[in-house]
Amino acid sequence: MPSSLRLKDQPVSERPRERLVERGADALSHAELIAILLRTGLKGANAVEIGRQLLQKYGTLQALAQASVGDLQSVKGIGRDKAVTLMAAFALARKMAGELRHEGPVLETPEAIVNLLREDNRLRQVETFQIILLNTRRRLIRVEEIADGTLDTILVHPREVFKVAIAANAAAVVLAHNHPSGDPTPSEADIKVTRDLIRAGQLLKIEVLDHVILGRATAERPKDYASLRELGYFYS
Repeated sequence: MPSSLRLKDQPVSERPRERLVERGADALSHAELIAILLRTGLKGANAVEIGRQLLQKYGTLQALAQASVGDLQSVKGIGRDKAVTLMAAFALARKMAGELRHEGPVLETPEAIVNLLREDNRLRQVETFQIILLNTRRRLIRVEEIADGTLDTILVHPREVFKVAIAANAAAVVLAHNHPSGDPTPSEADIKVTRDLIRAGQLLKIEVLDHVILGRATAERPKDYASLRELGYFYS
């Protein structure tokens, strides 16, 4: 089948747009992805063929991404609108790469959470309930303090926790608080609050991944924290 055949005249299974829908973007060649952006070709060369010509001219996607509007228009079949569309697509790719470089750390383990919070909590004299907000890739969005309490109790309402999570567009949260006594063993109140927040998160489709309690290590207790997930309270 000649490559110059118009895309709309090709079998559906061969058209870039339809193949992307059915098989995903990774199944398409660079030229086919460029063709989707170009939308149309010209007489004697369809959009995929023009995509191939662009790649042959510039050699790499990086070189193509650095081309100016004028440079792109020097390729037959690329007018101002198509050149601008290509530049916009590459600009979005650069911005996304920049976002990924500046994302917060991945927080998938209790140790990672404790390492993040340890210094800030070391000298606190009252219990402080905190919520670690995470995106879909389990990367840190930010840490929010929700409530301060006495040495024995803190008051936490699901409304306050998930209002913050919803505002941050968080996909998941980790709960955390400190025990100024140094003993991170969870109390009955800690367990109840955890279960209440797990249930509330399930209703809101925001997963509660863990509840970490920070204390102080001793010779008899080398770990300075407790994870309620590790202790089995997330399954009972």
